[in-house]
Amino acid sequence: MGRYLHDIVIAIESIMANQMRSILTALGIIFGVAAVITMLAIGKGAQQEILEQIKMVGVNNIMITPIVEPSNGEGAEEEGEKQARKFSPGLTLDDMKAIAEVLPTVYRISPEITLNSYVIKGGKRSTAKLLGVSNEYFEIFNLPLQEGSFFNNYQEENGIPVCVIGANIKNKFFSKENPIGNYIKFDKVWLKVVGVLEKNNVNLTRFENIGVNVMNDNIYVPVKAMLLRYQNRALVASRIKGSEGVSIFGRGFAFSFRPDQNSASNYHQLDRIIVQVHESNELSPSTEMLARLMLRRHEEVKDFEITVPELLLKQEQRTKDIFNIVLGAIASISLLVGGIGIMNIMFASVMERIKEIGTRLAIGAQKKDIVVQFLAEAVLISVIGGVIGVVIGIVSSWLITRFADIATIVTPISVIISFVVSASVGVIFGYSPAKRASEKDPIESLRYE
Repeated sequence: MGRYLHDIVIAIESIMANQMRSILTALGIIFGVAAVITMLAIGKGAQQEILEQIKMVGVNNIMITPIVEPSNGEGAEEEGEKQARKFSPGLTLDDMKAIAEVLPTVYRISPEITLNSYVIKGGKRSTAKLLGVSNEYFEIFNLPLQEGSFFNNYQEENGIPVCVIGANIKNKFFSKENPIGNYIKFDKVWLKVVGVLEKNNVNLTRFENIGVNVMNDNIYVPVKAMLLRYQNRALVASRIKGSEGVSIFGRGFAFSFRPDQNSASNYHQLDRIIVQVHESNELSPSTEMLARLMLRRHEEVKDFEITVPELLLKQEQRTKDIFNIVLGAIASISLLVGGIGIMNIMFASVMERIKEIGTRLAIGAQKKDIVVQFLAEAVLISVIGGVIGVVIGIVSSWLITRFADIATIVTPISVIISFVVSASVGVIFGYSPAKRASEKDPIESLRYE
């Protein structure tokens, strides 16, 4: 054992005596390991983001959204002539009730109506999104409460003007007071805050078209409150086509329907129906049954679209997995190049130190001593380069997250793998030069000039 330790000490002395050569030899390993750790961190961050997105979309969800025809243009006129022969009530609450009653695989179901406008309180004003939903909406999208409560049955059935607000709304308008029980004005209606959602830190804006939105800036009201106090396009389209608006007066409240520019074409009462089934294997048959049911209810008019966001996100995950494999392969090539560099330098080192090898063999060193010496040099260079590469990889991952806003997660397994790979590169690519050095004839080596 002491003999081998002596060989390793000689290898360390040789590295210290040729520091610049050792550093240049290690560069390939340093950048290779750093690249591997950085790429694995980016891949892990992308995977984590996808999992968060799937969680926010809701597991086993099916989205039914209306198809709104353009209100002008030749294509719209031709399509309007085709659809004029048939009448479709559009996407309505009755559709949602029929789905819940007919489809046996339904676990949860919720409508959604969206309205963009301004929130006003205490002289502050900010843009926000109002969503008319049911209580099941919060369970479908895994939206836990930070404080307060969701809507009760009375508030849902009677369209009471209450709301649950996102974390950003609370921070903007209730930074110095408890929002529960206080009022906030959205558009022209005062809403009583009954609950506050926990803050979600995942940026999902680019996924809004497949069912995800940034929950922190939203305000949620019972769907009937939305229909009674803000907008009911089904009523507007059927009662006041072409008019400027109509005022409705009820018990203790007054409000106005204001048809927007698309009221003639967008006759759908709801912006979306979210259907959650029990198991993933029920998605395909449930989607087929939903399509048939909706066509029958809409008089065979295809004015709706059914999508499965989870499947789209899984495809996104597959794309990212392929991308990460390619990046990992490219990073691994760096390690391979670094290993080849070590082998070349060690071969050159053997040629430079032929007399040293001959002297050691002449005074009693065995071939295995020469193998251990040169192999130790290669392994030490690789391990030192690996350690430096790990540090650079961790710092690079942090810098990418900090300045490029790309999620990265450095895991212990990626560090261990990179370190083991760097040591293995030293063994694999250092053995051949070490073996060649040990096979030198001591007499010829001493004569070498």
